[in-house]
Amino acid sequence: MVKDKKALIILLLVIAALPLIFKSDSFHNILILLLIFASLGEAWNIITGFAGQTSFGHAAFFGIGAYASSVLFYKFDISPWIGMFAGVLTAAVVAAIISYPCFRLKDSYFAIATLAVAEIIKQIFVSWDFVEGATGISLPVMDDSLVFMQFNSSKLPYIYIALILFAVVIFICSYIENSKMGFYLKTIRESHEVAESIGVNTANYKTYAMIISAALSATAGTLYAQYILYIDPFMLFTLDMSIKIVLLTVLGGIGNIYGPIIGASILIPLSETTRIMLGGTGSGIDLMIFGLLVILVACFQPKGIIGLVEKARQNIKKQKAGEGEVEINS
Repeated sequence: MVKDKKALIILLLVIAALPLIFKSDSFHNILILLLIFASLGEAWNIITGFAGQTSFGHAAFFGIGAYASSVLFYKFDISPWIGMFAGVLTAAVVAAIISYPCFRLKDSYFAIATLAVAEIIKQIFVSWDFVEGATGISLPVMDDSLVFMQFNSSKLPYIYIALILFAVVIFICSYIENSKMGFYLKTIRESHEVAESIGVNTANYKTYAMIISAALSATAGTLYAQYILYIDPFMLFTLDMSIKIVLLTVLGGIGNIYGPIIGASILIPLSETTRIMLGGTGSGIDLMIFGLLVILVACFQPKGIIGLVEKARQNIKKQKAGEGEVEINS
């Protein structure tokens, strides 16, 4: 665990240095989105990678976080930082409410239920006049302000806020992975029956995982809304958004804290590059390419890219061990 913490700190320091080396706006934009979606992937990994409960509805929690802070800022001039906590609380409550009926379902039925929940929440926001319905909300542009999380002169503040958010999320995930809760969740992932036979309350621990996952997703939604300054139900609560979170985590390596980072490092630059090069005509091409990558990885390396790295490490160790044996024999 100590080695993991050192590796994570080194990773965060490297990311912090990148925007000072590469100063183009396009690179800064990619880095901000990469950190936001890596945070989402880490949050999704808690419920699916650790607990084994596949969710296709995490766009709902992401959207709730974005709307909670945006509505409070747009209508009442309340700081997005306070709105972020409101979004976290709301997403956590929603997660707790839907967990009881959804966790009575298993495997693909649970996945379909989460998808249905996200669609229901989307339709609520489309029809809800108080949050401007289908029209969406354009947030007012203000002078640079940390209090209102707006920075027009430079993207650097957004990068470091996103980095702090990412650091909090990844260390929470690392802590959970190595805690008693993490071991319980992994036991539930492998077998509900085994988990219950050793005294684990599977319903409670899955609910805890869903609440934490939803809360962390909501924080990413707040930052995303403040960064792009416009939201509507059709961009936040979509299946595309949920699938993007799933795909980047699966490609990088599900159940591993480094998986979402690797997946986001591939998907986000790919998505932004196709958007810039092809414009509107390239819509969805990034997901098509990404889907193909996921299919190839699923066929040849189900553990994702991180699995390939681990396999390469094992091969190197075997080679070194073999070389050592040859030297001893000689």
